[in-house]
Amino acid sequence: MRLAVTDRCNLRCTYCMPENVQYVKKKELLSFEEMYRIVQLLSTMGISKIRITGGEPFLRKDISTFIQQINQLEHIEQIHMTTNGVLVGPHLTNLKRMGIQSINLSLDSINPKRFYEITRRNEFDKVMETFNALLEMGMPLKINMVVMANKNEEDIIPMMELSKDHPVAVRFIEEMPFNGSNSQKPMLALNYRQIIERIQTKYHSLLKLKDGANSTALNYRVKGFKGSFGVIPAFSRTFCGTCNRIRLTAQGMLKTCLYDEGVINLKKIIRSGTDDEEIKQLLLKAFNNRPANGFEAEAKRTLVSNSFESMSTIGG
Repeated sequence: MRLAVTDRCNLRCTYCMPENVQYVKKKELLSFEEMYRIVQLLSTMGISKIRITGGEPFLRKDISTFIQQINQLEHIEQIHMTTNGVLVGPHLTNLKRMGIQSINLSLDSINPKRFYEITRRNEFDKVMETFNALLEMGMPLKINMVVMANKNEEDIIPMMELSKDHPVAVRFIEEMPFNGSNSQKPMLALNYRQIIERIQTKYHSLLKLKDGANSTALNYRVKGFKGSFGVIPAFSRTFCGTCNRIRLTAQGMLKTCLYDEGVINLKKIIRSGTDDEEIKQLLLKAFNNRPANGFEAEAKRTLVSNSFESMSTIGG
């Protein structure tokens, strides 16, 4: 489960959220107690891996305590986190003690000027300090780069070079339409095949790695490189048949597909006094009726709305 602990972020990445985003009121967010109850309940139903996302997770006060609490749950085996790296500094020494087993660092350019143009914030140096600190402490690390035509294509090869001398996994992600704008027919200008072709033009000796049973990425390594790279067809949606992910937004909406409208408002259900067994039955019904793929989910949502929420509200 990807658990968004907040909708707030200290960056304004163009593909993720508008500059003038309207945050929801704090009382409309799940409390840590409510999140804990949901995680505990789902852990008894087979969920063993949690990814903490946002917004930016470290903007949520007392996030460290909450992570330590869910780390103590009997059936939770793995806790991972996705962060933009700006606020991680004070927490670095405590990450492993908290229970975090790996970090996904969002980094869409290693050129300071393009980084600013994409994030609309001047925080490049802090992110790179975090990158180097995580490597030094031996924390398993992935770099998430959303590839955007005519915006950061030039960074594909420089980003690849990070995996040459460092044991990191660089992941190139197709751009998705979740930026808070209205778009009836979102288009993809640069797909996963084209990204792989660009990499192959530079590095001829690509070694295909075995993808995990539920992997969303097509994984490769360049011969002689310490790290690896993956390409995620997030818009092409070629992995839907094996996807085993669910999402819980900061407002308590359960999503069985990134592209759906939300299938259960768990915050409303919990606050109405519904007991655990009834919630379990509602969850099972939702899981058993999840769409066949992201295209079916998108088709159903467009019957309700043609707009796409920002990624920060649904958990990056």
